[in-house]
Amino acid sequence: MSNEEKNKVVGGTLYLVATPIGNLADLSERAVKVLSEVDFIAAEDTRNSVRLLTYLDIRKPMVAYHEHNRAEAGEAIVRRLLAGESCALITDAGTPAISDPGEDLVALCAQRGVPVTSIPGCCAAIVALTLSGLPTRRFVFEGFLSAVAKDRRERLRALESEERTVIFHEAPHKLKKTLSDMLDIFGGERKISLCRELTKLNEDVFRTDLSGAVSFYSEHEPRGEYVLVLEGCAEAQKAEDDGRLLSLSVSEHVNFYIGQGLDKKEAMKAAARDRGVTKSDIYREYVTNGEK
Repeated sequence: MSNEEKNKVVGGTLYLVATPIGNLADLSERAVKVLSEVDFIAAEDTRNSVRLLTYLDIRKPMVAYHEHNRAEAGEAIVRRLLAGESCALITDAGTPAISDPGEDLVALCAQRGVPVTSIPGCCAAIVALTLSGLPTRRFVFEGFLSAVAKDRRERLRALESEERTVIFHEAPHKLKKTLSDMLDIFGGERKISLCRELTKLNEDVFRTDLSGAVSFYSEHEPRGEYVLVLEGCAEAQKAEDDGRLLSLSVSEHVNFYIGQGLDKKEAMKAAARDRGVTKSDIYREYVTNGEK
C-alpha cells in the first residue's frame, strides 16, 4: 500500500490533528494533507486557527468547538460525521483532547460509532518533560490546577507522596500562587523545571528547586504560558512521611491535614487513605476520642 493510500482522508471520520506549539516548521506533511482534504475543520478559536490555515494556503469551512459550547457543538459535529462528512479537530496549539474539551468529542464519537484517528505531532507536556532533566520513565500529567485556592491546595496535597514526575500547565497570572502553594506542601528542595516559549526563538527552560522558583518570581513577572515539571516524591522521603503520620493518633492525624488547609471531610479521607482503613473507621475514632 502506498503512503498516499495510507494517508487517504475518509468520509465520516474525525481527525485529531496536532498543530505547532510555537514553531510552524513542526507541522507534519500528513497534518497539512488532512487539513487540506477534510470537509470542514473544528477549531478551539477560529480566529487563531485561520492564521495557521492562511499561512498554509488552506481554505476550509470552520466551526468553533471549545469549552463553552462543547455540548451543542459536539452534537452538531457528530451529526455531520454520521452524514458522511470528514472533520479535522485542532486546538490553538498542540494535541487535541489533551487537557482540552476535544476529549468529550472523542468520547461522543466512540458512543455513536464514529471512527476517530489521530495525526500525531506537538504536545507541550512531552516537550517540557524531555527538556526538564527530571526522570522521564514514569510520569503523570495533571494539566491545569484549579484557580480556587482551596481546590488547588487539595489537589496538590493529594500529590504530596506521588513518586512519579508530575507535569502541570499554568497561566502566567496564576504562577506565583501555584509556586507558593507547592513550596508550602512539597518543601523547598523539590526540583522543578519551568518551561516557556517552547519551540520558539526565546525558548526558556529554568531548572531549579521550589525555593529557587519562588525566590526568582518574587523579583520577576511571569511571562507566557508555562509547563511545570515537578520532581516526584523520593521513596525514602515518602516512607519517612508515612511513618511519621502513622505514629500519630487518629485525631492528630486528621488535625494534621486540617492544619494543611483541608476541610474536615477531606482530612478524614486523607487519614483513612494513609492508614488503609475506611473513612467511617476514622470518623468513629475521631468522634469517640474527641475532636481537638
